[in-house]
Amino acid sequence: MLSPLFGIAGVNSLLFASYGASKRIVSPFPQLSLKEIAAAGAMAGAANAVLASPVEMFKVRMQGQYGAVTDKRLRHVMKEMWRDWGFRKGVMRGYWVTVAREIPAYAGFYTAFEFSKREFAKQYGTNLPVWTLFASGSTGGIAYWLACYPLDVIKSRIQLRPEPPKGTPVQYIVREFRALIAESGVAGLFRGLSPSLLRSIPSAASTFAAYELTREYLKEFTGV
Repeated sequence: MLSPLFGIAGVNSLLFASYGASKRIVSPFPQLSLKEIAAAGAMAGAANAVLASPVEMFKVRMQGQYGAVTDKRLRHVMKEMWRDWGFRKGVMRGYWVTVAREIPAYAGFYTAFEFSKREFAKQYGTNLPVWTLFASGSTGGIAYWLACYPLDVIKSRIQLRPEPPKGTPVQYIVREFRALIAESGVAGLFRGLSPSLLRSIPSAASTFAAYELTREYLKEFTGV
């Protein structure tokens, strides 16, 4: 239980740190346009993939054991992937498809959050009620999955296969896409979307609210 939590905490920490740095790269001014927010989110997503890829690869392979005669612990799965395939083809399997997923996902994630927050600010001013942060976070979570879900399905299939993909990233992503369409049709690209959207509402709401409240607290007491 603790290992996945530490992994998720690390991913979120890298994500928000990368987002802050990306905003400063995109614009020297504190108030960014929504297009600039999208660009910063895309950059943060690309940076975040370096940690999100292995964390999600191990999560997918752990979940893939459901119904197996013997369930392996996380440390055994990690040991096997390292022993059999090494770092690039084992631990980092699916890295490039994760990058491809994270770029539109976090562009949508942060843009939807900021858009929603700014709409609430028109009514409530700068001191937004906490519930508006939860609502804006939920909007961001929904936008995240709508922007990237087919790529997430393809990523999971690639990471779950017993052997690493062959060819260039574009080649094996297209190959997996065609295989999925042949097996399940277009509907296969969106299988499981509804549960993911439902899970994202409380998850993204709490993440964004915690981030915004912590940021405001630190700004107030440190002046940074």
